[in-house]
Amino acid sequence: MKISLKEQLLAAIFAAVIAVFSQITIPIGLVPFSLQTFIVGLIVALLNRKIGTIAIFIYLLLGLIGFPVFAGGGSGIAALIGPTGGFLIGFLPMAWLIGTLLKKVPFTFFWTIAIELSGFLLVLLFGTFWLKLIGQLTWPQSFANGFYPFVLIECLKAISCGLIVIPIKNRLPQRILTMLG
Repeated sequence: MKISLKEQLLAAIFAAVIAVFSQITIPIGLVPFSLQTFIVGLIVALLNRKIGTIAIFIYLLLGLIGFPVFAGGGSGIAALIGPTGGFLIGFLPMAWLIGTLLKKVPFTFFWTIAIELSGFLLVLLFGTFWLKLIGQLTWPQSFANGFYPFVLIECLKAISCGLIVIPIKNRLPQRILTMLG
């Protein structure tokens, strides 16, 4: 896969944007509420699957090597294998899903929200499975801690993404849209 310098720069810039939005958290049990999923979904919808996924990979790599970029300033391998690790790893398939599906449907408010929500729910499923695996929780406990408390919030995030990304993309000059794929 060939990656142009522009794509590399966009991915790096948006990895930093993810890191900033990740610091906006509300602690609620094992897994805090944060704006990570919102900004990841927004970035993939604004850019494309390739650049969005690279941005997420850079973000995860920065956190893995010790930069405090994860929610609440977390970093290191402990954050990736801890209770929130499944959610973090889930960003990669989320980006692939959102980026792939948005190319296959009309770019409308309805489809953007539906696809964003499917990506957000995929992250919740990854996180819930991870909680079950590493936390030695029962399935009901895993869903009670990693899925149910976030469903309504993820619906609101998906609607917000649609409200933001549609007007932005509709106003971007054609040359920028061509560059973004």
